[in-house]
Order: sequence, then structure tokens, then C-alpha cells
Amino acid sequence: MVAIIVFLVIVGVWELSRKRPKRRHTHRSNLGSFRPGAKIAARPQVATAQLDTVMRAAFQARPLMSRAEASVFYTAERAIKRLDIKGRVMAQVSLGEILRSPDDEAFRAINSKRVDILVISQTGWPLAAVEYQGEAHYQGTAYARDAVKKAALQRAGIAYLEVTPQHSAEDIERDLARVLQGHMAPA
Repeated sequence: MVAIIVFLVIVGVWELSRKRPKRRHTHRSNLGSFRPGAKIAARPQVATAQLDTVMRAAFQARPLMSRAEASVFYTAERAIKRLDIKGRVMAQVSLGEILRSPDDEAFRAINSKRVDILVISQTGWPLAAVEYQGEAHYQGTAYARDAVKKAALQRAGIAYLEVTPQHSAEDIERDLARVLQGHMAPA
């Protein structure tokens, strides 16, 4: 009797899943066939539930970067100014905002990963990613996560630079000049 009930539940779930229309996931930064002006269906019930949750919760501000990352960030800002690179330095940028791929699985692999520091051109194109590798950086899966970021950035033609606590401001400026040489922003 139990086997029959289990069988009927499995068949019922299978039938429901077959009748449910397949949802196509689109990502703001991975919109291969996106047409400007096209309407994207909103799900107001999700937004209102999220608002309810947020309104019941407590929040506190926290720093965007560690002190060491902030030091590298400001060093990178001074370096691009001295190097006369027309652009900006950004902090904690999501790879899903600066990369896209026709391969949805590959995009999902990088979408929520962030680079510590990103140098962009004056027109907003990513030129170089700077990753700060602190003293205790390579714990757990950090090495593998960084390898994923590095591979995706390099495949997109974006320079990648690793900075350690041993790097001086002059080292960072020299390394930025080296990786940015020949990295021109797309027109």
C-alpha cells in the first residue's frame, strides 16, 4: 500500500513539473538577446515579502573594505592619476556586472563573485582587477575561488593583478603600469 502511495506521489509531481512552463532566467549583465524597452515581469509579492522582512530586521553599517584593502585602493587611485590613466578605481565590484557569457552555467559560476578593486576606463570599461591577498587569504576554498575569477577576467581580456602585504606603493604603481600597458578600452 505504501509503495502505491509513493508511486502516485512521484507520478503526480512528475506530471506537475511537465505542465509547468520552463522559466528562462535572465541576468541583468547576461542578457544576450535583451531588447531595450522590453518589459521584464516583476514579482511584487516577492518584493513586498522582502520589504516586510527588512522592516522587521536590524541593520548596522560595516566597512566596504578592510584597512589593508583600503590602503591598496587609495594607492591604486594615486597610481592611475600619476600614470595619467583616464579612468576610475572602484571597490568590491561584482563580476556579474562586468562580465557576460553565452554559457549560463559559466555566468552563474562568476555572477556573485567580487573583485577587491577594479580600474575602469573613463567610458566605464573594466581595464584591470586588483586582488588583495592578505596574510590569511588562502584559507578554505579561497585559492579555487580566486582561480575562477582570474580565469574569467583573463578570458574577457581584463588584466589581473595580485597584491600582497609585501607590495609597496611603488610596487603597486609599477605593476599597474605593466598590466595596463596595451589594455585599451573597447570603443
